[in-house]
Amino acid sequence: MNLTGKILIVDDDKMTLDFFDIMLTKLGFEVIKAEDGLDALDKLLVNSPDLMLLDNKLPKLTGLEVTQKIRKSSKYKKYKNIPIIMFSALDDPKSKVTGLEAGVDDYITKPFNFSEVLARIRTILRHKELSNQLLRRERRLAILESLNTNLIAFTKHIKKPLSNLYKETKKLDFSNKSSNDKFFKKFENFYNEMLAMLDGLEEEILDFSKKGDNLKKEELSIEELEEKINKHLNSVK
Repeated sequence: MNLTGKILIVDDDKMTLDFFDIMLTKLGFEVIKAEDGLDALDKLLVNSPDLMLLDNKLPKLTGLEVTQKIRKSSKYKKYKNIPIIMFSALDDPKSKVTGLEAGVDDYITKPFNFSEVLARIRTILRHKELSNQLLRRERRLAILESLNTNLIAFTKHIKKPLSNLYKETKKLDFSNKSSNDKFFKKFENFYNEMLAMLDGLEEEILDFSKKGDNLKKEELSIEELEEKINKHLNSVK
């Protein structure tokens, strides 16, 4: 499990950018830096970070405007759920409420303590990983539900024509070649139709099995996940 990943840091203060670059890189994070709001949005599209550290007072676009674009614009739809931690020079509850309502996940007031920032990063990434685990399980359930629906539809589809064929078989006059030919033509059409449905169903089942195996490899129990997270966090303290 990767609890490091990419962090996009956005600040117009070069010293702040360099400080986080050095500290987070030492801890195994990949750091991407941006110095203004527009640059932040460009770097977001190019690098697909796992988390953003975003100053509010930025050139070109403020941190709040960057957040609003990410959360609402279709251009950034793929990244609309990226966790955002915003820096603020003001310990102003009203400003924080505005930011949280816009989609900021957490706030840190400058001057900051790096240990606090790191703790918040770890907490958010931990929650993100737990959410990803739940999404993977939901995908498995959705695939299984789809397969069950198709199986039920298949059984319903096959019952009536089978019943009709059975009734026609009982009435079949083997001395009447024309009647026999009609029956066997119906049977051939029915056979080909059922064969195609079975092939499609078999392909879906095999696809589900492959996806299930892949998801099982990725998936951990909540207990295993907690254990791995704690082990990782202890190793980087």
